[in-house]
Amino acid sequence: GLGYDSVVADVGAGTGKLTRLLLSTHATVIAIEPVEAMRGVLLDRVPGCVVLDGVAEELPLEDASMDAVTVAQAFHWFDHAKAIPELHRVLRPGGHLVLIWNSRDMRDPLQRALEDLLAPLREDAPYQLGGVWRKPLDESVLFGPPQEQQFTIEQQLTRQGVRDRITSTSFVAAMPEGEREKLLAHVDELTAGRDEPFAFPYVTEVYVAPRSNAST
Repeated sequence: GLGYDSVVADVGAGTGKLTRLLLSTHATVIAIEPVEAMRGVLLDRVPGCVVLDGVAEELPLEDASMDAVTVAQAFHWFDHAKAIPELHRVLRPGGHLVLIWNSRDMRDPLQRALEDLLAPLREDAPYQLGGVWRKPLDESVLFGPPQEQQFTIEQQLTRQGVRDRITSTSFVAAMPEGEREKLLAHVDELTAGRDEPFAFPYVTEVYVAPRSNAST
């Protein structure tokens, strides 16, 4: 568990959604985020934490200086051949790498239908579903097998909220405007007639991998 004596790095911290929760443990939290605009929002919203410019492949941290490293919604974007040794380097013996994703709950008919729309468009965009990210971690001698837990959560969204959520997906945002509007019209069809707000279920997946004593 984390506490007053713990030091945690939140890598790929974005605007600090997880960072805020980590601060509630009273640990010392260092947020690392390469995008300047994201860091600006993080500094504004999360007072009391250190914010550094950096990437997982080249962390601005001393050797064996962290009790834990957290990565929320980002590990599948890393260059794992470089990032995994870096994550191992900055962790103390006995430290842990914590990977977190919020994934849309595919047991829900609306989520399944939305995924049927999105899957053909995703192409080579890195994605956490299907666990492709697991192979480099499983094959590395630098971390032991992760402990896994799942938690179900429900967000309450409006039809516009679902539309905004799909639009914010990286590869949808990058689509030509005409193609994106066609996709969003299909999204609107899927949510038509629903009383608002309605449940939009997710599964939070947490993986906690222990740092091994193997050498990089």
